[in-house]
Amino acid sequence: MSQEKLTAVLLWSCPDRKGLVSRIAQFLFDHGGNILDLDEHVDRVEKMFFLRVAWDMSEFTIPPEKFDEMLLPLATECSAQWSIRLGNEKRRLAIFVSQHDHCLQEILWRQELGEFHAEISFIVSNHPDAGFLAERYHIPFHVFPITEENRDQQEAEELNLLVGAKVDTIILARYMQILSPRFVDRFPHRIVNIHHSFLPAFAGGNPYKQAYNRGVKIIGATSHYVTDLLDEGPIIEQDIIRISHKDSLDDLIRKGRDLERLVLARALRFHLEDRVLVHGRKTVVFD
Repeated sequence: MSQEKLTAVLLWSCPDRKGLVSRIAQFLFDHGGNILDLDEHVDRVEKMFFLRVAWDMSEFTIPPEKFDEMLLPLATECSAQWSIRLGNEKRRLAIFVSQHDHCLQEILWRQELGEFHAEISFIVSNHPDAGFLAERYHIPFHVFPITEENRDQQEAEELNLLVGAKVDTIILARYMQILSPRFVDRFPHRIVNIHHSFLPAFAGGNPYKQAYNRGVKIIGATSHYVTDLLDEGPIIEQDIIRISHKDSLDDLIRKGRDLERLVLARALRFHLEDRVLVHGRKTVVFD
């Protein structure tokens, strides 16, 4: 049985200039790297260059612990922001959920199918309702009831749990609580949320009721990174579905559930495969 090739992925962003693709490709070639996939984008308005490149590591002459040192001169010359991740490194996930479990079920099902290159460390909830799913999939389940009085203490306990398990990415699978700035700051661009509207429309609570009352003809779902600004983090993925005057509020919610679970699953895959570059309030997604 053949061994799977060890690969690496470089995400790179810098001010645009001539020859960037050539310089980076030459760097990989000079050190024995065989490029498997390369995608780049130039923002002509902001004059920014973005790149994702994956390469075969089997004959690469730079050991992983020397990546930063060897790439630093080129990155400094280009004023670049960059990261490298080995293909055999699995991210450790924690899923936060409240009482709506459709997004959680979608993620657990896809994880069981092997779609995500990750490990789910545990599930956190402010309600006990999803415990049966955690038991079914043999995943630890932790309940932290949240009130205005105990919010800070419970968040501190959650953070201790996350740090102790070396969790890399948090998925908010319809977790109906607002995270504090202290919590968000510990995981910059590593908290993936699903919001049940096509942001920036109908941010905040009860978006389906807002949409129904407004009489819109399209509803959507948005997955984004969480920031201190509610529902305003960089958007990773969105989708929409048409509705009509015949649809009740319950119809909107039912149709929206399908969007939510699929949009969150796609966004999580993009994140896990290092296909998302954050630039200010926006993202470049190499899909």
